[in-house]
Amino acid sequence: MVKDNSLSTRILTLIVHTTMIFVLIVTLYPVLNVFASSLSSADANNRGIITIFPIGFTLDSYKMIFTAGAVPRAFKNSVVYTVVGTLINLILTTSFAYPLSRKNLPLKSFYTWLVIITMYFSGGLIPLFILVKNLGLYDTMWALILPGAIHTTNLIIMRTFFQNIPHELEESAYLDGANEFVIFTRIVLPLSKAALATVGLYYAVGHWNSWFNAMIFLSDQKKFPLQLVLRDIIMLAQTLQQAAEAGDLSARQELGLINAKGVKYATLFVSMVPMLAVYPFVQKYFVKGVMIGSLKD
Repeated sequence: MVKDNSLSTRILTLIVHTTMIFVLIVTLYPVLNVFASSLSSADANNRGIITIFPIGFTLDSYKMIFTAGAVPRAFKNSVVYTVVGTLINLILTTSFAYPLSRKNLPLKSFYTWLVIITMYFSGGLIPLFILVKNLGLYDTMWALILPGAIHTTNLIIMRTFFQNIPHELEESAYLDGANEFVIFTRIVLPLSKAALATVGLYYAVGHWNSWFNAMIFLSDQKKFPLQLVLRDIIMLAQTLQQAAEAGDLSARQELGLINAKGVKYATLFVSMVPMLAVYPFVQKYFVKGVMIGSLKD
């Protein structure tokens, strides 16, 4: 019986390891392919023969995007929008979630339903655009940050986490003369690192990958985030590719000279690096925090 259990355990372990290796390969291959394509020649990119190793190694694509003014400036804009936006998101989300987690909050059900209803109904894009413009936010960074300052799902995650903090800690603080603000900042928030890291990562990734709102609310190209510039580069590459396939000799020559696909892949890889660099630092909190929303008081 012991041998059977041992054999079953080994088979199960083998299946798990095999599955995880397969998932790793499937996840890692696109990243390696993008990186290899960014280091490959225009001819290799246009022929579509690259796998995970560069062909015709060159750094011209990276030189082009870092010497051109648009991409470095857009990268800086994205960093600013992501950092400032995530800070505002966390401040407003936690400040709203904490009162909703208190049992003695007057009209608690009303406020909760007021929050939940926004998950199913919204004013639409045109009313949002008119509102942003009338508030004087058009063509400013605040047009990208303030309209989505509180995400309903993240608010519910934070509220659920706050509800699971032992009330005895707050009662002890009350006896020591602490008020709600002191309890919130010195007791609740320090105990909520897992939730803050999880929600903060959700918000940061959302800001970093956002391009549609920038396309709608920004007109000054100097304020464009990296993802919008990346979209323009991709559109340019696709336009040149279609023109070249249609027999346009000038487009075909330009496509070969600028290595449009290489520039596209290089910009893609550069846009992935910050999130890949941040994740290891929040990973230990993320594993715990990602399950918060499924818990009930």
